[in-house]
Amino acid sequence: MLNDISKLFVTSVIVFASQVPLSANAVSDTIGALYTMSNAVEGNSVLMFNRLLNGKLTPAGEYSTGGLGTSGGLGNQGGLIIDPSKRWLFVVNAGSNDISIFSVEENSLTLVDVKHSGGDNPVSLAYSHNLLYVLNAGGSVNSVDTISGFYVDEDGILSPIPGSIQLLSAASTSPAQISFNADGDVLVVTEKATDIIDTFVVDADGVAGPVSSFQSAGLTPFGFAIGKRNQVIVSEAAGGGADAGSVSSYRLSEDGNLTLVSGVVGTTETAACWAVVTNDGRYAYVTNAGSGTISGYKVGFDGALTLLDANGVTGNAGNNSGPLDMVISPDGRNLYTLNGRSDTIGAFSIKEKGGLASLNSHNDVPAFANGLAIR
Repeated sequence: MLNDISKLFVTSVIVFASQVPLSANAVSDTIGALYTMSNAVEGNSVLMFNRLLNGKLTPAGEYSTGGLGTSGGLGNQGGLIIDPSKRWLFVVNAGSNDISIFSVEENSLTLVDVKHSGGDNPVSLAYSHNLLYVLNAGGSVNSVDTISGFYVDEDGILSPIPGSIQLLSAASTSPAQISFNADGDVLVVTEKATDIIDTFVVDADGVAGPVSSFQSAGLTPFGFAIGKRNQVIVSEAAGGGADAGSVSSYRLSEDGNLTLVSGVVGTTETAACWAVVTNDGRYAYVTNAGSGTISGYKVGFDGALTLLDANGVTGNAGNNSGPLDMVISPDGRNLYTLNGRSDTIGAFSIKEKGGLASLNSHNDVPAFANGLAIR
């Protein structure tokens, strides 16, 4: 999927079709599901996997999004997300500039709506309290980088929020991710090309205000996760420099201000790009795409970060794996990685003190598959 580290930083007709599974493989006795998307230029689709008690996955169907992918790297985190109630799955179609919403069923998905993203080249999504915001990396396709908002009604239909489209710090910033804070009233965006982190305060009507921009502590801020007490934990790819990856943490205030807590805590690994936090907020993990590893951090009450393993390797995704996106299961027992070089999904169990143990389970996915969501 990725031939070299530089592809990590690639930023790259509204179609509405009746929803019919492209394939199905019902598996009984499951405890949940995991989703990724094909990102195929000839037609994007969501790939569903049943999640078993032992943490392993089995293929469970493929569903057309009614839009197009790019068959290329998106340089993003959060290309598909699931809402907290596990009722809706949202997906970007970067090749056709739209987003899709699916109704989540126990053993399948049903396409509900497809809408233009409000910009060009949508790469990341954020959801809170019936609000959906999209990060459009339009600067990479001769447009401009923006965010845009939608209301999500009780039937899953998307309606653009008037006045919600906002510019980032510049027209072309190579943005990676958008996410809400815990309260759903501030949005955060990372800009890889400018080493800037943006925030947008969202009013009671769901309208995002203008951008406030803050200098990142480390180079190439990429993925991030919101921890307890509105801590923002950001991976820093350092331009893909050898063994130069790092993580920083910040406190996010209600007015969108960022205050540094821990700055540039090194992974000792290469290309730290995607980040997640455990459900209890005690541990954070980043994938090191250039090293094929996962670095774990203990997260203090104030958001301070401490590397779990002195060599930076808490988990090993395997040689030539290129781990990208990650998700943690709702029960907090398992962590899954989308491996961009081996075109697989890997699985780990999360141990008591934050360690990771490989389950030696690898499910094949298409080249240039993107994003992970879980229930």
